Amino acid sequence: LLIATLVLTAAAWMAPLELFIGEGLTALELAGLLLFGPLFVGISCWFCSALAGFVLMLARPRDFMRLENIPAPARTPRVAMLAPVRNEDIAAVYARLASMDAALQRKGQSRNFDFFVLSDSNEASLAREEEAQAKYAAAHAASAFFYRRRTNNAERKAGNINDWVRNHGGAYDHMIVLDADSLMSADLLVGLANAMEARPDLGVLQTTPMGVGGETLFARHVQFGIRLYGRVATAGIAWWTGDESLYWGHNAIVRVRAFAEAAALPRLPGAAPFGGDILSHDVVEGWFMRRAGWAVAMAPMLEGSYEECPPTLVDEAVRDRRWCQGNLQHLSLLNARGLHWLARVQILMAAMVYV
Repeated sequence: LLIATLVLTAAAWMAPLELFIGEGLTALELAGLLLFGPLFVGISCWFCSALAGFVLMLARPRDFMRLENIPAPARTPRVAMLAPVRNEDIAAVYARLASMDAALQRKGQSRNFDFFVLSDSNEASLAREEEAQAKYAAAHAASAFFYRRRTNNAERKAGNINDWVRNHGGAYDHMIVLDADSLMSADLLVGLANAMEARPDLGVLQTTPMGVGGETLFARHVQFGIRLYGRVATAGIAWWTGDESLYWGHNAIVRVRAFAEAAALPRLPGAAPFGGDILSHDVVEGWFMRRAGWAVAMAPMLEGSYEECPPTLVDEAVRDRRWCQGNLQHLSLLNARGLHWLARVQILMAAMVYV
């Protein structure tokens, strides 16, 4: 991957070099060349990574984990389904959770999965609606449904998850973390739990969510792109990262013990935007679990993982701005003790996306 990235970058760098050098380099052209090389490294790397994923999917498809190949465990683990919410369309959230609950009931797995809606909502009318939906779900669902609303929203989503782990995590082997728009099949939910039991060293198993439910032209466009090359991209990442892979914070299963032992986040020194709470916290939690010896793996070929795409370009930009701030914050973790060298590479690659 490194050699292919450098070769492709050098080939791309030659074109502007030949163009500029013909009549002598100006200071502006020299500055452009010096910037072009390092900044093109990120583009080259992601392309070569995805190309490797494409080749592996064609040449060695059996190398990837598939639901039918996951063995049934000797014991049935207890799994918590965590849905952190903040001022969401709560009826839509509960509709998706109800769909997963019904699917688990059909597979006879309801007693092994409990649902937790973890609210950070600060609008009174939405909070009342959340409570009403929670009471209905608790009375009518096959799985157990619980609802908790925090009045102190410290550390945002990361603090919300940590609060649950401290107060309830000891009762569960694993937690499946959802976004408000996540949807997962019962086959996948059971398969993820079985995969964790088959590998006691595994701290996180991350799926590749496919886009679903898009209604606007923009959402359909993004959804089509994810369907077209999402697995190709994550297959490449899975190949070169192995058990030092990425945790995206949703549509993934996490071993509660690993998270509790290792995933506590620091507060970065200084003021925002680069200091304070870590925004893109999920990937950092993955790095910290890996630092403690737990494996973090991706399973790009597991079917049944879905999420909704941003409906407009403005929604996408808001999300991208948050990712930009989070990825640049990670640069302050480059010198963190004990991180695997691949984690440091990933920190630099993520920052290069926005540099």
